[in-house]
Amino acid sequence: MTERAKSSHEPGSAKESIVFVIDDDVAMRTTLSSLFRSVGLRVELFGSAYEFARIKMPDVASCLVLDIRLPGVSGLDFQAELAKADIRIPIIFMTGHGDIPMSVKAMKAGAIDFLTKPFREQDILDAVIRAIERDQKRRDSEKAVSELRIPFDSLTSREREVMTLVAAGLMNKQRSLPD
Repeated sequence: MTERAKSSHEPGSAKESIVFVIDDDVAMRTTLSSLFRSVGLRVELFGSAYEFARIKMPDVASCLVLDIRLPGVSGLDFQAELAKADIRIPIIFMTGHGDIPMSVKAMKAGAIDFLTKPFREQDILDAVIRAIERDQKRRDSEKAVSELRIPFDSLTSREREVMTLVAAGLMNKQRSLPD
């Protein structure tokens, strides 16, 4: 079941961002939801990776707080599935049964953080804020590239060739261009 929680006192940077939480423990989901809402973050809760995989991802900065042990697919396997599907949501892992090899695997695959339960509230909040900021920077960068691509795509092949040379720092006198 998905739960959406909003706060009327959301900070400006978090207004549109969403924290997705996947944990099969209802008490943990409820606790995290209350914590994130208390600082003005929107939260959506899921009991399994399967439930999360069925939603349409909104086009806003977000992060995923993901338990390692889940029914069905594990958190680490789900991280790999997301990467394979080119879903680049920042992931914060949490577990009560973690070990060093598991945390190394998660971090090498791009996780933002790996927290062992019980963790301090401030540690998860700090990790979530870092993850959302990272996702917002990625989105801003992709938008800038997309906006540049529109005029670039309208160039002739000759204009593109000149642009490539200019970008490489070469002047027309330093290199002869074919006609």
